[in-house]
Amino acid sequence: MALSFTSSSAVHGSSLYSSFEQPKDSFLDAQFGSSQPLGWLNLPSTAVKFSRRRCAVKPLNAEPKRKDSIVPSAATIVAPGWVEKVEVEDYEKLANELENASPLEIMDKALEKFGNDIAIAFSGAEDVALIEYARLTGRPFRVFSLDTGRLNPETYKFFDEVERHYGIRIEYMFPDAVEVQALVRSKGLFSFYEDGHQECCRVRKVRPLRRALKGLRAWITGQRKDQSPGTRSEVPVVQVDPVFEGMDGGVGSLVKWNPVANVKGQDVWKFLRTMNVPVNSLHAKGYISIGCEPCTRPVLPGQHEREGRWWWEDSKAKECGLHKGNIKEETLNGNGTVHANGTSTNADLFVTENVVNLSRPGIENLLKLENRKEPWVVVLYAPWCQFCQAMEGSYVELAEKLAGSGVKVGKFRADGEEKTFAQQELQLGSFPTILFFPKHSSYPIKYPSEKRDVDSLLAFVSALR
Repeated sequence: MALSFTSSSAVHGSSLYSSFEQPKDSFLDAQFGSSQPLGWLNLPSTAVKFSRRRCAVKPLNAEPKRKDSIVPSAATIVAPGWVEKVEVEDYEKLANELENASPLEIMDKALEKFGNDIAIAFSGAEDVALIEYARLTGRPFRVFSLDTGRLNPETYKFFDEVERHYGIRIEYMFPDAVEVQALVRSKGLFSFYEDGHQECCRVRKVRPLRRALKGLRAWITGQRKDQSPGTRSEVPVVQVDPVFEGMDGGVGSLVKWNPVANVKGQDVWKFLRTMNVPVNSLHAKGYISIGCEPCTRPVLPGQHEREGRWWWEDSKAKECGLHKGNIKEETLNGNGTVHANGTSTNADLFVTENVVNLSRPGIENLLKLENRKEPWVVVLYAPWCQFCQAMEGSYVELAEKLAGSGVKVGKFRADGEEKTFAQQELQLGSFPTILFFPKHSSYPIKYPSEKRDVDSLLAFVSALR
């Protein structure tokens, strides 16, 4: 999916914008703009606190089309002694209340509640319906899209048509040029056909998305329950995002809205035809679910739409990582298998040459050493744990950044028969638990924070190494 930002003044005549901090180490980001990196959200609490502060700033790589599109500075002045109020929202309860609401009503509620701090994720497929619903609310709205660099030409043309039709500017998030270069040089252009799409998607889609969402408090997606029987059948209309975090960081800092979750695909298309909005020309060629060109193909009559995505992999776990929180413990995960009795064996996590897989004797030896040659950071995990799955990308990235630095990165599977040992000897409280083993000390230091993004983990390691 292509991820970008836009804003529309709609009927209200003024647009609100959010700022995104530029990373200093990315050529593409320097050219096109970006937000600061985002870590994995670890605990999907349903009661979440959000501050009510607002600011008027320019969006990613977009110029305001009208002079009145910037909120007057007086609107941001805070009176002396004013105490910021905090809103507490139970999103599980709200999801139940909106379960039978129309997509228009859900969209209106989302835009009303989050204003400038929410944006629509537009993939270049039939989720153009989201933009149409946003327009119909009469409220200002923002749109973003991920440009992976491997989209179909028809998709790029479609983006341009959407911009012209709605009078908006879609602003794109791009993958890091250095990361893409390293992946292609080491594994070639089509490695995903051999070892799965997750690594490529992590570089081209997930990490840019993480940067983008770090500048938001909520986002709007086009997920539907009928899109993927293995992963999206229970998608609620609103939820605390179980994978990503927003601008405030930490537990429950990002809310995910899915206004068309309960809408059938055929009804979405009836709506698009009725409203006479532009659609991607690939749809007329048999494409239903549209992603990157090498990983998307038309489907035959009677085939499910997701069968056109990553067709060489298991059909029950087709998520690129943008909605990885949909994959449950019992769902196939990558190379996982399902046994005849219905139980599942999940694929392992943190599978990379930069992460050392520690056995029970290995972790015991690490505990006994008082003078190690190098410090270690080790995650205690369980492959079935959704919070461990959520931090997989950031931990793998941590290992990549620490490669050759003198700090070893390891993992120890601490569930099952090893759980008691981990609780007694390794300070395991819940999964995942992250430990740092200093170079000249036998006692490991437990990472105390719920923030498990790569920047926070790097700061922890740098402070102790």
